[in-house]
Amino acid sequence: MATDALQQLLGRLFPAGCHLVKAIYFDKPAGSNWLVAWHQDLMVNVSQRVDSPGFGPWTSKAEGVSVQPPVAVLENVCTIRLHLDDCDASNGALKVVPGSHRHGVLFAADIAARTAGATGCAVPAGGAMLMRPLLLHASNRSTSRRPRRVIHLEFSSVELPAGLHWRERLQRFSSGVE
Repeated sequence: MATDALQQLLGRLFPAGCHLVKAIYFDKPAGSNWLVAWHQDLMVNVSQRVDSPGFGPWTSKAEGVSVQPPVAVLENVCTIRLHLDDCDASNGALKVVPGSHRHGVLFAADIAARTAGATGCAVPAGGAMLMRPLLLHASNRSTSRRPRRVIHLEFSSVELPAGLHWRERLQRFSSGVE
């Protein structure tokens, strides 16, 4: 069940209510390190492939089927990243390009030219970072011995078209307004 603070935040973001559509645990320990190139989060996880106008391309991996939905679906998703550790540039904090989510889906070839205004997002342990999937973001390798653990939760109020279902959908969270 969501905490009161999370319920209040979700109520402000989605006054008519929403549901959890994806949950990921990120662990960037000092001994296992990587960088993440500039990108947008364009794919959503669905229970099965059902061809529907505006949905595609599709991918199928061991964990299931994903698809790029229409921009309107992506614009309705909000990610809340809950930080379990202090996170700064030394241990791979996200870098973002403020306002880039307002430009829709970007071609890969155009992304590098749009990263000049990037800023780092330091977040203390216990803090939260909110972002939209279309926000350009990346992270560097860690240069610290400190871990960077994050619980990444994606919420949406959108119901997918007939036949398509969010693979990880959980209960509907109400706005708390009666």
